[in-house]
Amino acid sequence: MTQLLPGVALPRPARAANAGPLDDRFYDLVEERFRRGVHHNPVLATWLGIATENGRLGDASHDAVEQEIADERAHLAVIEAIDPAQLSKSARFERDLELHNVRLGLFEAADLRLWARRPSAADLLGDSVYLLFARGASPLAQRLEWIGERLAATPAYLAASRSRLTGAPVTLWHEIELRSAMEMPGLFAEVRAAADGVLDAVQLRRLDASIATANASLEGWSDFLKAGLARAGDDWALGREQYDELLRHRAFDDLDADAILAIGHEQLRKNHEARRAALRELDPGADEATAIDRLKSNHPATFEEALEGYRDAMHRARAHLIEHDLVTIPDDEVIDVQPTPEYLRSMMPFAAYMSPARFDADRRGIYIVTPAVDNDPDAMREHYRASISNTSVHEAYPGHHLQFAVAAHNPSLTRLAAEAPEFVEGWGMYSEQMMREQGFDNGPAFMATLYTDAIWRSCRIILDIRMHRGEMTTDEAVAFMVEHTAFETANARAEVKRYTYTPGYQLSYLLGKVLCFPDLGDQRSSGR
Repeated sequence: MTQLLPGVALPRPARAANAGPLDDRFYDLVEERFRRGVHHNPVLATWLGIATENGRLGDASHDAVEQEIADERAHLAVIEAIDPAQLSKSARFERDLELHNVRLGLFEAADLRLWARRPSAADLLGDSVYLLFARGASPLAQRLEWIGERLAATPAYLAASRSRLTGAPVTLWHEIELRSAMEMPGLFAEVRAAADGVLDAVQLRRLDASIATANASLEGWSDFLKAGLARAGDDWALGREQYDELLRHRAFDDLDADAILAIGHEQLRKNHEARRAALRELDPGADEATAIDRLKSNHPATFEEALEGYRDAMHRARAHLIEHDLVTIPDDEVIDVQPTPEYLRSMMPFAAYMSPARFDADRRGIYIVTPAVDNDPDAMREHYRASISNTSVHEAYPGHHLQFAVAAHNPSLTRLAAEAPEFVEGWGMYSEQMMREQGFDNGPAFMATLYTDAIWRSCRIILDIRMHRGEMTTDEAVAFMVEHTAFETANARAEVKRYTYTPGYQLSYLLGKVLCFPDLGDQRSSGR
């Protein structure tokens, strides 16, 4: 078999002192799967910093997805056939994790099959451009050339994407994708503006032609989506049986949906109590609603000022960690704070983090912050000063950015490919509590915000389960979120839309903290 990703050297764990006779065979299989998956998904390659695939979009067809499923089943059979007794202790652990990864991925792809119902081509096209545009050790001119190649491939990519949508269409998902498609030309315009003075005249004409091709193709994609809306419905919930099976594959210490739901309700109660106490300390003479309103009214005047606030909070948190000798920070870590690109704002109403490219010399993490959802005039109320602090701890230091910067030094491809948000989001939430306990921004305004974000994550557990069991509509979920968190309605609505197609992820935040840090005792300090 010809090796995929030629010239790309991949790491593997150091040979164990008591290496088993099948260790090398196992790691060869892991690497073979990793190369295949990255080759078939070029945007993943870009995310990881593997430049060989940067000019491609890949095959988005129904047949290509089915082939990936077949490849994964074959890989699973081979890994299952390896006798654990022939592996070292460390390789046995890696084998167990590999089996978990593949079985979970197969259940999602072959059984849930959301990919056959949810159009996502415009979103992925946006990612394919934004990741190249925002980071990378290669010169900007080279990255712009790759972007042009991807945009030129847009017609074939979108045509193939139509073939995969064989399931019953969902109105909300088509509307989300339609909006992304309509917002994509704005991203392309930013790319074009940056190309002036970087590319020569010939290169600029080629980029212009690629952008025109992509824009025209997106218009056709939009027409296709609009036609699909005519026969779309609202049947997006997994249902109790499939949701329970998803949780079994996630392996939450044998907790079922009812047990996790009980945790969510208990955490909601405790964190409400804790927030009320913090608000009384902050604003003794005010009722809860008035105190929350005053807290949220303390925000920067403009989003530009808010961005500086996020950067300041992030750097102060980093300095606090170093000053108090709380963690070891890798020498090669760096992070940028940027506005969320427009095509993502309706689905990421607050903030998010994009981890460093594991195989690129540019190892920046990207911390994106959303200015507003749907141009909501009250958007700045979600950038209130105490929230800026809590979000920056969660997303940057010692939260996601530090965790991923450290993880990048681990040579395991199996761990790199693992889908376990409970460890990532659980760490982010633990980080918030730990920083308050260690004296960082721990006044009553910050504590009230910590508990507000914990209420949010409690709501996520409840909504994740109840929405996908068909017990709550999206409108009911939005009302529930606003009632308990006091979020702006536009932000809550954007949140709930995402929950419809990411089953099992939302509950990972608070549940991850509860499971990963069981010795903390009272969980009222659970945060973002």
